[in-house]
Amino acid sequence: MVEVERVRYSDTLEREKIRAMIKARKEKQKEQSFEKEKAVCPECGSRNLVHDYERAELVCGDCGLVIDADFVDEGPEWRAFDHDQRMKRSRVGAPMTYTIHDKGLSTMIDWRNRDSYGKSISSKNRAQLYRLRKWQRRIRVSNATERNLAFALSELDRMASALGLPRTVRETAAVVYRKAVDKNLIRGRSIEGVAAAALYAACRQCSVPRTLDEIEEVSRVSRKEIGRTYRFISRELALKLMPTSPIDYVPRFCSGLNLKGEVQSKSVEILRQASEKELTSGRGPTGVAAAAIYIASILCGERRTQREVADVAGVTEVTIRNRYKELAEELDIEIIL
Repeated sequence: MVEVERVRYSDTLEREKIRAMIKARKEKQKEQSFEKEKAVCPECGSRNLVHDYERAELVCGDCGLVIDADFVDEGPEWRAFDHDQRMKRSRVGAPMTYTIHDKGLSTMIDWRNRDSYGKSISSKNRAQLYRLRKWQRRIRVSNATERNLAFALSELDRMASALGLPRTVRETAAVVYRKAVDKNLIRGRSIEGVAAAALYAACRQCSVPRTLDEIEEVSRVSRKEIGRTYRFISRELALKLMPTSPIDYVPRFCSGLNLKGEVQSKSVEILRQASEKELTSGRGPTGVAAAAIYIASILCGERRTQREVADVAGVTEVTIRNRYKELAEELDIEIIL
């Protein structure tokens, strides 16, 4: 009799659990459907919805209908007027990043001998803090793989800083290098060579192109090895990279020559006309970009010599001369020297 009651009790418990799960699933589906309904304006069907946090309203950006009101602000409850205040009042850590071997999720003990209030630590406790800092540094790198990854990512960061590359390029280069490590493509190759190739691939992916010569200047390997390693990892990782466009080089070259926006716009226009007539295919993008800038600087009255343009673009004067003659002839541009 007791056994029968136990079986019945367990059956009822299982039924209650199943009912609770079904109920929770239905509530979740209702919430999801409600969110989908909210994501579309019921008046005009537009998805251009604007969150007005000052009035706590969800407004349609097309017809102006107020869809929702008095919603909860999920931002911080404090205010900050500069970067220092924001760092002091924030109660969360730094975001995850691929440029650090542990993705920035471990703790760092600061090198300054100060506590959380900014007060100086007494000399009695400094020896203990020094030991803690030393062991923390050792614990962060546990094996040879992590040690190599830490070295490669620091090398990537050094090269990116020397080239003045933005944060997005550094993150992309770190992701490419990590993929190469996961596929065991590093074996038999130098860490510096693979890191330089990953940075070159990331520059092309993010449309912030740098030439192999520029990468070679800041790296510790030859141009030939960087090119060979780049071709290998792009083939193995199936990186679909389009050929570099000369237009991507124009802003950097114009900035180096202190040219106005008018010259930059004219250079882009010349290059677009040249690409339509297929004058850029089979030619080095830096040479074509330099020739277009040289022509645009003359047309806009901000003349720069071929030597000045060649120094910034990293090509020879002969290349600029040949390319600008081709562009001027094919595009019917009259240049008065």
